[in-house]
Amino acid sequence: MTSLRLCTTLALLAFLAPFGPAAAAPAKRPNILLIYADDQSYKTVGCYPESFPWVKTPNIDGLAAAGVRFHAAYLGAWCMPSRASMLTGHHPHGVESMRMEGKYPASAYDPKQCPFWPAVFRQQGYHTGHIGKWHTGVDSGWGRDWDHQIVWNRPRHPENAGAYYEPQILSINGKEEWADGYPADNYTQWAEDYLRGKTRDAGKPWFLWLCYGSIHGPSKPAARHKGLYANAQVPVPKDLFPPRPGKPDYLNLTQAWVKDADGTPVAGKSGETFGDESAKARQTYASFVRQMNECVPAIDEGVGRLMAALKETGQLENTLVIYTADQGFGMGEHGFRTKLGPYDATYRSPLILSQPGLTPKGKVCNVPVNAPDLVATLAARAGVKIPWTTHGRDLTPLLRNPAAEWPHPCLYEFTGHNYGSSVARLLAGEPAKAEFHDVPWYVAVVQDGWKLIHYLRPGVGDELYDLKGDPEELTNLITTPQHLGRLTKLRAALKAELERTQAGFAASR
Repeated sequence: MTSLRLCTTLALLAFLAPFGPAAAAPAKRPNILLIYADDQSYKTVGCYPESFPWVKTPNIDGLAAAGVRFHAAYLGAWCMPSRASMLTGHHPHGVESMRMEGKYPASAYDPKQCPFWPAVFRQQGYHTGHIGKWHTGVDSGWGRDWDHQIVWNRPRHPENAGAYYEPQILSINGKEEWADGYPADNYTQWAEDYLRGKTRDAGKPWFLWLCYGSIHGPSKPAARHKGLYANAQVPVPKDLFPPRPGKPDYLNLTQAWVKDADGTPVAGKSGETFGDESAKARQTYASFVRQMNECVPAIDEGVGRLMAALKETGQLENTLVIYTADQGFGMGEHGFRTKLGPYDATYRSPLILSQPGLTPKGKVCNVPVNAPDLVATLAARAGVKIPWTTHGRDLTPLLRNPAAEWPHPCLYEFTGHNYGSSVARLLAGEPAKAEFHDVPWYVAVVQDGWKLIHYLRPGVGDELYDLKGDPEELTNLITTPQHLGRLTKLRAALKAELERTQAGFAASR
């Protein structure tokens, strides 16, 4: 080879080198679709083994078959703190300035003290969208946190805050108007429009938070689904009625079921501000459970439409899809007919994550997770750096291998409508007032199939459960000598998590 040809060849190789494998283009950032149901127990989702055998959720089940189903997610005790944690990456005790004020559900926060991470996603190249229910302050963040937003802003309009299945006052990119039709179907259509590029910048990766209002009370199914489970057999929970040996006395105050003249369980009082029509009608327990479940198919159909839209537009391979709910909902367990309680039946959410190439198909992860963990995971998958310290842990190792070692405990809590430093101040000054709707405040930790519940109001007594041997949490093992070692370990884990997340209070006895 002549020197001229050699020089030409070397120059060509030097020019091509940046385009070779050693300098491959960075991986394309994923789109993220976060689907959030409301008040949905895992027992209403067919792919969960605890679900009623007659439940039909083929599209949600299909998502689980394509990805990873988490056995337990503890995202929040009720609507507002769950959403506050999801938007900040903090447990409620770290959500500063959030507060209830005005006529319920009116609420407020200072965006400077309480920034939401979708704004960071916007700043770092994502198009952000939010559709559906809003329950976290009057300020819904359009133009700051969201590029596109169609929301039912309940805090701004308390007079319309019970319209889960009725005409709603919507804020569409900052402009208000009324919307008719079945809300769950409306939300699905608007979300599909977003996925298909009708309401977003097609040149950017996107994040969409779709917040259904179903199946929150008054749990009115779409007309096409009424009576779907009319003949379904509904077993009665073992502790629908007292006595409940070993359980705290406050459960007598939250007891939401009574016996009719013939002994049939019927709805009594509830802790719900909206949706208590079942008590007025003396609805039977079985009818109540069927009606709640008949609200789920509209969401399930929506999941099917959205997954089809992703596939048809060629986005499925590069989209992380998450299906979950703000929290669970007690359907008679421990006497509840609401959320708030520390038990799996009242707190635990369904959670499914799926993305081709990231998650294996049809696997189950038994590691319990919380809302801050999801935030840390979304940021990591998107390559977005959140400029404040969050409380969560990136779950990517578990998404790749659901059986991977995971030494971390899962913390969750209930502090009523108190947030941030106000939690520690009340506990330091007036701990006897640490309750909300008759449920004492608590912190809980779950690890290795065991749960410790520590109540923050003095005198209630703690609870310890073997979730593998006693998944219904019927037998409190807190005073059992043979489990002292387990109890000691969980108390240490709880203390460490409160310190790590700078709670400002301790779980002392």
